[in-house]
Amino acid sequence: MSEALLKNVQEMLNEEKWTRATLSNYSASQFKELDTILKEAREGRFENELKKLMDEHLSHTKNSIIALYLGGMTALSQQIIDDSAMISLVSIFLDNHKWVIVRYLCERILDYGESKFALRTLIDCHKNENDEEGVFEIWERLVKVDHEEADLAKTLAERFEKQGDIENAIDYLKKALHRYIAKHQFNNVKEIWDKLLGYCPEEIDFFLHIQKRVAKNFDEQKAGSLLKEMYDVCIKRDDLNTGIAVLKLILDYDNDDRHARREITECYRKKYADHSQLDDYIRVSSLAQGPRNVKEAVQDFEKHIAFDKGNFVFHRTWGVGRIGNLQGDDIVIDFSKQRGHAMSLKMAVNALQTLAKDHIWVLKAVWKKEKLHEKVKAEPAWALKTVIKSFGNSCDFKRIKSELVPSVLSVSEWTGWSTKAREILKTDPSFGLNPDNIDLFIVRERPISVEEKLYNEFKAARNIFERAQVLQNFASKKEAEQDSEYFNEMFDYFAAYLKSYHQVSEQVVVSYLLVKELIGQYPYLVGAGIRINFTDLYNGIEDAGELFVNLKDLRLKEEFLKNIRLFIPAWPEIYIKLFPRCPINTIILHLQREGYADKLRAMAINCFENYRDYRESAVWLFKNSSDEPWFKEANIAYEKQLIALIHILDNSYRDIENRRDTSESRKLNKQVYTILFKENVINNYFDTTNTETIVRLYTFINAVKDLDPADKMNLRNRILKKHPDFKFFGTEEKKTASLGLLVTSEKLQEKKKQLAHINEVDIPINYKELEAARLHGDFKENAEYHAARDKQNQLTSLASKLSSDIDRAKTFDPTQVNTQKISFGTKVTLLNKSSNEKEEFTILGPWESDPKNHIISYQSPFGEVILNKAVGDEVEFLNNDERISYSVEKISSAF
Repeated sequence: MSEALLKNVQEMLNEEKWTRATLSNYSASQFKELDTILKEAREGRFENELKKLMDEHLSHTKNSIIALYLGGMTALSQQIIDDSAMISLVSIFLDNHKWVIVRYLCERILDYGESKFALRTLIDCHKNENDEEGVFEIWERLVKVDHEEADLAKTLAERFEKQGDIENAIDYLKKALHRYIAKHQFNNVKEIWDKLLGYCPEEIDFFLHIQKRVAKNFDEQKAGSLLKEMYDVCIKRDDLNTGIAVLKLILDYDNDDRHARREITECYRKKYADHSQLDDYIRVSSLAQGPRNVKEAVQDFEKHIAFDKGNFVFHRTWGVGRIGNLQGDDIVIDFSKQRGHAMSLKMAVNALQTLAKDHIWVLKAVWKKEKLHEKVKAEPAWALKTVIKSFGNSCDFKRIKSELVPSVLSVSEWTGWSTKAREILKTDPSFGLNPDNIDLFIVRERPISVEEKLYNEFKAARNIFERAQVLQNFASKKEAEQDSEYFNEMFDYFAAYLKSYHQVSEQVVVSYLLVKELIGQYPYLVGAGIRINFTDLYNGIEDAGELFVNLKDLRLKEEFLKNIRLFIPAWPEIYIKLFPRCPINTIILHLQREGYADKLRAMAINCFENYRDYRESAVWLFKNSSDEPWFKEANIAYEKQLIALIHILDNSYRDIENRRDTSESRKLNKQVYTILFKENVINNYFDTTNTETIVRLYTFINAVKDLDPADKMNLRNRILKKHPDFKFFGTEEKKTASLGLLVTSEKLQEKKKQLAHINEVDIPINYKELEAARLHGDFKENAEYHAARDKQNQLTSLASKLSSDIDRAKTFDPTQVNTQKISFGTKVTLLNKSSNEKEEFTILGPWESDPKNHIISYQSPFGEVILNKAVGDEVEFLNNDERISYSVEKISSAF
């Protein structure tokens, strides 16, 4: 059917060309007939063939009406970032005033989503018909998708103002304001700023965001002039806190603004009217006047004003205290460990940290533990706000934990509580991220909108992949407005890469994939001035394999592969080249589905032949494709596969030791180790293969010097159990230099508890001691600071060593004790040939070692000498220059 339809279309094109049909012969009904062809092509799934035919025809007949329509509409249906064909077609009929056809074509374009070009042209159609309501209706649609259109947004706002619809008027005024800033039209900005201050003065965050944009796009002087108007509104509304914040911004822009200095002094007088020392503190800080820098004066005043009777302070040694009395320069503080402590105000300002009444340290000091515990458990949002605001309203999750565990919540309670807390921080509009550091959380005085919350995440993101994830998240949220200026700014960030690139980098590819995805969701974005197709993009890539590896997001990798499959004819060959560099299941699935078993076999052989270059791929194939028919047909010897994995394990240990690609090497090392030893692949193979193969493979395993000796020991015991007469040539292992550590389960749990106590109790306590000592300043003479630092180093070192030992510790299975030879978990009876006395020893690890009770480590000098000896064997041991001979009489299990 596809061939017949394409043949019919070709005949139509030839007829159009030969007869040179004039525009007057065309009507909307003829385009409806062409729509039937489009429908058949879509249902028959040969749109690509139809598009290819149209592109070829347009290459030599650029004004073909049929080719422009069929090619343009196919491009729209496939969400290709190119609407030039439809623009050319509409322009042809627009120039000839064929309004009916123009309107039909525009409406067809809009069937696939909003288009700026189609909407603007439709406006002309309505104007031609003198349809004023129709014009306004299309204007509303256009303003939502054309983020450069400022005048129309303003016109619509004025129309809604006349109608008394202030809510919609505010919405369009905001749109116009953002766009006039982008256009650098300050007079319009100021006009709309004034209107919005009258309509919605309570939207403080909005106005603060706008003034930042004005300072960036114009200058600080203009931003300051807008802030002065905002300050006047704050004072009229009796909003002193916001007024002070606005004045601080004005003074940031102009430190010599005398009016702002006078006003901030008056605001402080009103705010702290009941403070007993207000006038003295204004005088001491030189806030009202004088040569002192106003910022320093404000900081000094705010530091002093916190000292008043009944307020809380913190001392590095005595902890939380409450100001009992304040008279002139004398201050008396009641600490729990030092009541009635007197000092000068000057000393107090320098030595003490003032605390708000709701500071978490204050609550810990004055509330009953049970009350605070129940409050934190029942109201995690309250607890989060309390802790974050306690530390300058900027705090990471690690700090939150250190303040609550174990002083308020137990370790086990924290696990469930922290899950709820993370979800609250993510979804509650009262919380946001620090714009300068994505790891720090802040509390919003006013709830933040979903759009602004995500926009702040976008600005704080470290790289293009994190930004892409934020924008995808933005686009997926129903409550986020995708026609907002925030969305537009984020989208433009990626679109800019596609408008100005000279070389196809991963940033350009990420931008293309994301922009194309968003255009699929919001077709009006196709008018963003981007004219690019994937084929041209791919042909500009220098090294597709390297670029594919550098795409850090799996979803982007999948999308890249999808585009290769859709638009690059040689996609199977490309897939075969990409997999060894970066193994992904999608590649295997599509090659299998399309019947490329021969290519898969060749690829698998290549990966194992060159496993040193394609380590991840060889491991992936062994783990995921071993049972696939095509892999079995590749006839890669199983022994060869295991040898490859053993070498990969060895190389990964070396890379870790040499700190080369450490995170990737650790991940690969863990994968291979799990396959070979935890999943018992080696054990199972040794149980079924012959001794010659065991010798070969064990030789390779034994050569992996960083492999836990316990694994080698267990493997030897397994071999001996199956082959009692097996001889290990030159394979007696020395344990003292190994990174491995064999332990009992009881001792491992004990060490884990010790590490947990250091991390969750000792280190947080030390952290607070260090923070308190820092407040004293003068680090050179600060003995408490140095003591806290020394303790920090000791705790960190101990925790690091314990963590390292626990990571390499392997729990010994008591059921696997091999009593044929002296090994871990055995009790041995030795005859001391010098004294003719029998001596009993239990062989365990360094953690369990207790020489007084005859429990010795297999890593000790004596343990190494007797290890692997059997009943009847004799050994000699040099002890304090005395050579002692032993014979092994009995070996039994110690468990």
